[in-house]
Amino acid sequence: MFATISSFSSLYAAALLMLCGTGLFNTFMGLRLTAQSVSPFWVGTLIAGYYLGLVCGARLGHRLLIRVGHIRAFVACAAIAAVMVLAQASIEVLPLWLVFRLIAGIAMVTQFMVLESWLNEQTENRLRGRVFSVYMLMSGLGTVLGQLSLTLFPTLDLRPLTLVAVFQILCLVPIALTARSHPATPVPAPLDLKFFAARVPLSLTVLFVAGLLSGGFYGLAPVYAARHGFSTAQVAVYVAATVTAGLLSQFPMGWVSDRVNRAGLIRFNATLLTVLPALMWGWLSLPFPLMLVLSCMFGVLQFTLYPLGAAFANDHVEPERRVGLSAILLMAYGIGACVGPLIAGGLMSVAGPNMYYVFISGCALALVLTVRPIRVTHEHQVDAAPMHFQAMPDALQSSPAAAATLDPRVDPDVDQELVMVEPQADVVAPPRAAVAEADDALAKEAAAEDETRV
Repeated sequence: MFATISSFSSLYAAALLMLCGTGLFNTFMGLRLTAQSVSPFWVGTLIAGYYLGLVCGARLGHRLLIRVGHIRAFVACAAIAAVMVLAQASIEVLPLWLVFRLIAGIAMVTQFMVLESWLNEQTENRLRGRVFSVYMLMSGLGTVLGQLSLTLFPTLDLRPLTLVAVFQILCLVPIALTARSHPATPVPAPLDLKFFAARVPLSLTVLFVAGLLSGGFYGLAPVYAARHGFSTAQVAVYVAATVTAGLLSQFPMGWVSDRVNRAGLIRFNATLLTVLPALMWGWLSLPFPLMLVLSCMFGVLQFTLYPLGAAFANDHVEPERRVGLSAILLMAYGIGACVGPLIAGGLMSVAGPNMYYVFISGCALALVLTVRPIRVTHEHQVDAAPMHFQAMPDALQSSPAAAATLDPRVDPDVDQELVMVEPQADVVAPPRAAVAEADDALAKEAAAEDETRV
């Protein structure tokens, strides 16, 4: 097990560096624009543009993977993402920034596709869950470290953007120097939106709301903190502590969800997420330590909605349909992540920064009203339910199209829709070392067969 995980160290290192840049950038952008008196709606729009690129760029990324292979696709897209960050540091025009963020999202979803398809294709089924758990851990750790690195900059100049570009460039190094051979390229499974909308409507609602909350958090939680007079270091700690709490709560919440009614647990968590943010609506003057504790509680409740909703959906869908289900769930989450910053930013522009937590309460209230255990008939519940809870990253880390074949729960022996194709032979040649190893293995097998016959 340790040998398997260590063999993917280059991919884990690349994910860590990528998410360091993303975590730093999202927090810095909110603080920088707030200091320049930019409307929170514009901040939310820029975050929405990034998520829109993540959602819509999967098809382009998949074509690029087939055309030039994993390493070249990753290198090209990492370079594009770094250029977009440096362009923002050079041109402070918000409409152009929106274009830059959209392009960066398209480029980064291809990078995520490279890493996740590589892990998925070269991992044994029995180890896939643990390999992806480490990937999730490194992604979350990168986000937290990126946010905390903002404490190194006492002033909100453009130097943090240079560090973001450095992270994007450094993530090239482990991929460019990896000794692993190219994996095969997965083909996304077809989507059946009508079937899943009828079969798991509650789960789709949960995933959409989880996207609203996640997108709103990364774009506007720093704005809320800055408008309340937090220093740059306090904002970084405030955001990082929330993400850390959400990451650490994944497995304890999973242990609980495997033993109780999941719809009831989702509704209970949503009820808490409706009531507790009322303390942050501006009625009370709270000290920073108490606000930090409350924010960590919100992180636990909101960042576990995705895996709870996904596990609940898998309880009611047959194994052969779970490939398409993963794609539909991430699509609902991604659309929510695009819309959430726009709604929260608009509310904050009109009625002040406290509307951010009013927005959280409103989203959670929608779950309380729609997710009712009494509405769950269990008519289509599979025999293996409850399905084992799978921890998920706290942000949209792959595209909906890519998720159809990249989800760690996918078992190629069960999901017959999973098809693997090799990169074009005239474009991508396998590494010589890999070819030599394959030839040696075939020679040894042939020799063994000859000895057996003798």
